[in-house]
Amino acid sequence: MRQTRASRAVSSQHSLFTSWFTNTERRTPERGGRVPSRVCNPAPLSLSPRSFVLVMAELIQKKLQGEVEKYQQLQKDLSKSMSGRQKLEAQLTENNIVKEELALLDGSNVVFKLLGPVLVKQELGEARATVGKRLDYITAEIKRYESQLRELERQSEQQRETLAQLQQEFQRAQAAKAGAPGKA
Repeated sequence: MRQTRASRAVSSQHSLFTSWFTNTERRTPERGGRVPSRVCNPAPLSLSPRSFVLVMAELIQKKLQGEVEKYQQLQKDLSKSMSGRQKLEAQLTENNIVKEELALLDGSNVVFKLLGPVLVKQELGEARATVGKRLDYITAEIKRYESQLRELERQSEQQRETLAQLQQEFQRAQAAKAGAPGKA
């Protein structure tokens, strides 16, 4: 009898699957410890090729769903980081405008600082120093967000590649499932 390429692949996958399950270790109540499975495992699993293909398709599908959830979480994190960076960019622009306005003032002008509901008088030099420090902090935070965004984009790209591979495996398993000989 001549085997097709698909049935040979299913047979080799079936033997890998059964050997994986038969080479595990199990606990025995008499010994209370672990012993190699070849001692206590009565017989290898006997799955028909069709059953094996169904089990493998289901396992691949579950793994694919888990990877999709990871990818979705990465996309949420990426979106959150982009939003945070945009807020910092707006603050940077606002503080640059304040810095420019403070540069136009001379020592005779009065500067006030808003603390809660109260305006408090502040020295011009102190106000310029505060705005300068704030600009430094915002710039450092933007750099941190950019670094975080690059890392998330890299992880997202890796996850996309993983998903593409799993989708191909799932499609092959679906094709094997449709063409596997025998009944479940």
